[in-house]
This record gives sequence, C-alpha cells and structure tokens, in this order.
Amino acid sequence: MFDSLTEKFDTVFKKLRGRGRLTEENIQQALREVRLALLEADVNFKVVKDFVAAVKERAVGQDVLQSLTPGQQVVKIVRDELGLLMGGTEDNDLDLAARPPVSVMLCGLQGAGKTTTCGKLALKLRREKRNPLLVPADVYRPAAIEQLKTLGRQLDVAVFDSQADQKPVDICLLAQEFADRQGYDTLIIDTAGRLHIDDHLMKELECIRDALDPREVLLVADAMTGQDAVNVASAFNDSLGLSGVILTKLDGDARGGAALSIRAVTGKPIKLVGLGEKLDALERFYPDRMAQRILGMGDVLSLIEKAEASIDLADASDMEQRLREEGFTLDTFKEQLQAIKKMGSMESLLSMIPGAGKAMKQMKGMQVPDQELKKIEAIINSMTLKERRDHRIINGSRRLRIAKGSGTRVQDVNQLLKRFTEAQKMMKKIQKMGPKGLRSLMGRGTGFPS
Repeated sequence: MFDSLTEKFDTVFKKLRGRGRLTEENIQQALREVRLALLEADVNFKVVKDFVAAVKERAVGQDVLQSLTPGQQVVKIVRDELGLLMGGTEDNDLDLAARPPVSVMLCGLQGAGKTTTCGKLALKLRREKRNPLLVPADVYRPAAIEQLKTLGRQLDVAVFDSQADQKPVDICLLAQEFADRQGYDTLIIDTAGRLHIDDHLMKELECIRDALDPREVLLVADAMTGQDAVNVASAFNDSLGLSGVILTKLDGDARGGAALSIRAVTGKPIKLVGLGEKLDALERFYPDRMAQRILGMGDVLSLIEKAEASIDLADASDMEQRLREEGFTLDTFKEQLQAIKKMGSMESLLSMIPGAGKAMKQMKGMQVPDQELKKIEAIINSMTLKERRDHRIINGSRRLRIAKGSGTRVQDVNQLLKRFTEAQKMMKKIQKMGPKGLRSLMGRGTGFPS
C-alpha cells in the first residue's frame, strides 16, 4: 500500500545520506519534498503541515547522535514522528477486561468489509482463548445474516440465529441473554451500513450502543477510500464516540493517506488492520512498526510473530534435525515453501524484511509471486522421493516426465533446479557463518538507524 510513499521517501533521504553536515537550507529542501510526498499520498493537509513542522523543530539545530550520520538523524526523526502521528506507543489493544459477555460493536459504511471483518475478529479472539459469539444485526442488506452464518460455519464459530424481520436492538439484547446463558464471553455485533451517512443509520446505531453499552465501538473503514475514510471516521466518532478504528484493505494499492491521517484527525487509535482476503488476515496495528515499513526499514518483529503463530515448534525442530542429517533437499525446500504460505503472501512477508522489498523490485527476474510458489510446489510433487532427495540424478528424460506431470514446461523445471542449486549453496554458506554471521548479513546495507 505504501510503495509509492516509500520510494519517494527513499529518494529524499538518499540526497541527505552523503552529506557530512546538515544545514537549515538542505533540511528545508528535504522537508519540502517530504511534504509533497505526503500530500500525494492523500494525507490530510493539516496533518502534513503539523508533521513537517514537528520534524523541522527536532531536526534544525539538534545535536547529532554519535552513532548516526546527519542524514540518518533526519531519517530517525521522520520515523519517530510518523510513529507518533499514527498513535505512538499508546496501548491500542482491544479492551475486553469486563464481566462477560463483553460486547464489541462494529459499524461503518456499506462495502467497507464489516461482515468479513467480524469473522476475522472472531477467529483472532478464538486464537487468543476467548469464546466469541457472532451477532448478525444487519436486517437490511440482502443475505447479510446468511453471510455471517456461512462465515461462522467456515470458522467453527457460533452465530446467533437472528431473523430479518426482527429489530436490530432486539436481536442484540436477545443475543446478550443467550451468550450469558451459554457461556460465550464476547459478542461481536455486525451492524447495518449505508452507502452514505444518514440520520436513520446513526439513530439505530446509537440505540444499539445505549442498550448494550459495548466495551468497544469500532469503525470498520476502507483504506482504499483515502481521505473519505477520515471524514467518515470523524462523523461516526461525533455520533457514537468510537473507541477505535479497523482499517481494511491495507494490502491494496491505495496511497496510504487514511492510515496516516485517521488518528491525528479523530484522536481515535487504529486498533486492527486487514491485510488480505483470507480470514486470518487481521492483525493488531503497531504505529512504530508501520512507520518502519513506510521508510523501507521492514518489520522484523511482526515477521517473527507471524512465524511463531504459523509454524509449529515441533515441526520446525524436526525440519532442523533433518537439515542437519540430510542437508538442504528439495523435500525440505518444499516444506519451507508450505510454511511460508501459512504466514501470508510473499509480498507482505518481503515488506517486513529490511531492504528485501526494494531488492526484489530491482531483481525482477528473481521475484517469486504466490502463483510461482504454486508452480514450484507442483513440480516438486511430480518428482519421485529419490529425485527430491538428490536432484543431481534428474536427467533430460526425468525433466520431461516431471514437466508433464506438473503441467509445466521443461524450462520451468530447469529454472527451479537452477534456483534450488543456488539456494543450496547459500544454505551451506549460512551454516558455515553461524548465528553471528547471519545477523551481520541480515543487517548489512539498509543504511537506516535501528
């Protein structure tokens, strides 16, 4: 989502990195370009003005840290201010510490992704050892109730059996009683939306809020709508008193203005972000980590958390043991690809590795999109166990058989084997380097302060 903004920031800071000394003049020039980059990213103009002023105040005349060059100092200041702009270190986790059942009310305009987000939130809370109940309270949109029930079946999460002829407030109160009797500790309420904000919509939402006194009132806003998402958030906050925002479609090609503006304009934190269509693609929002991603520094902490959540420790230990005994084979290569697929799309993972996203863009021939991963897996699946354990025996006739079996071309098989051979050499080098050498390799060449 922030690709364009990241590239523009990188261009600005490149001009500063080579300077031995910063003056007010070249800082002013850099901030002028930063201002333009933010405005082009659809960030609220007042937010941009305040942001640039804050960066300038900190950058001009400030003592340079001994560990940083003057250019890096400016990058550090911009990173810190971007983090503060999006919420800083404030606690933006969901507040569910109350006597169960705790109500979480989701609201927003039609098309923002409320119903799907309800399902994603239910899955997230269940993984955190809570027992959620989905409540379909949108009686206006055709099939909205059935959509949530379908999601519930997919996720194996309970859904309250509401009907389209009931009043939304009645549905919520009955669901609350049902949850109390059945032992559900969290109500996730899917409310109705409109194509635009109107009095009827707001009055209905206010009635639900007053009847249930929800612990969280969360606006589901579409990040693709840019500044309009900020305007919508302001209107909902004025009427309902939001506790936070969930931004959806943050993996899209929007310019990022909503994510950078919404906290500053409304004063309400972004609590969660949707980063894909899959039902597990809902993550807690970390302002400091997002600031690092925008500046091309990656987000190693989120990558580690994804790995911990997706990869079973016993499986990882077993793979490590086999790597020691058998070496890096096509079998272990396939298992690693499958583990990566569990963590999300390649594009989202690369954005978390410092410098990797930029490097992959520069090496277009080396890019491995998700479709390519499926092709690689199909080719490996078409090999015999003996071939997977020793790729050197794969001659011309074997390559032809593998290509036919996987529905690919011989050139594709050749390309995979070439890439695998290169990866195998790299694995041997990494094993020789040890942990210290690997850390040095990961940290080299980003040019950014930690």
